[in-house]
Amino acid sequence: MMSLNRLLEICVFNVATAIAAEAAGANRIELCENYANGGTTPSYGYLRIIREKIHIPVFPMIRPRGGDYVHSADEIDIIRRDILLCKELGFEGVVFGLLNQDGTIDRENTARLVEAAYPMEVTFHRAFDRCSQPVQALETIIACGCNRILTSGQEPKVTNGLDLVKQLVDQADGRIIIMPGSGLNSSNVADIIAQTGVTEVHTSARIRIPSATQFRNPKMPEDFDNDFVDAAEIRAIQQIIAL
Repeated sequence: MMSLNRLLEICVFNVATAIAAEAAGANRIELCENYANGGTTPSYGYLRIIREKIHIPVFPMIRPRGGDYVHSADEIDIIRRDILLCKELGFEGVVFGLLNQDGTIDRENTARLVEAAYPMEVTFHRAFDRCSQPVQALETIIACGCNRILTSGQEPKVTNGLDLVKQLVDQADGRIIIMPGSGLNSSNVADIIAQTGVTEVHTSARIRIPSATQFRNPKMPEDFDNDFVDAAEIRAIQQIIAL
């Protein structure tokens, strides 16, 4: 039987979506920019407005660019400074993930950044799904002091990676939270929880809404539609995980 203490994290990419997600019943927000690049660090203004308007825990993504998860010394310094900014602004946690060129976890820098983030929580994001040895990587991430791992079980959609998610939950044995995401929705969340025993789940519940812009230059074909959140989907997931 599912616990009443399950937690739903919603990934958002703008202020309006964060506000709507909280109103719909999200328990926590993962705050990102740039959906097309898989999420990057929110701007200072974005962080400040969210901190003023959102009252549930918010974990900003700390990722200075799209692309791979192997970062230069300068990029590590950027990540460290952004983490310290989030701590100064009073956020409850941050989200980042670092790999070496061979696909192993960048243990030294991850540990240093977790220490810099304290007492904020740290989620190691889906860089984990690009690592070379997930069983060993789990132990490394635990040793670095991270609080949770966001993963789809090293598959594009978590529904295809449930065997690994279950293996990670069993291996973790309560030492770290394994949080499934990517493709999770109200139609499959009950099965995902039943098969893996996870206590936290992650989704964007993302929909697209038309832009209100009245004029568009026909010579400049662009996608002006906006990311938003499906409030009914959030409420449906919450009803399911509370059973």
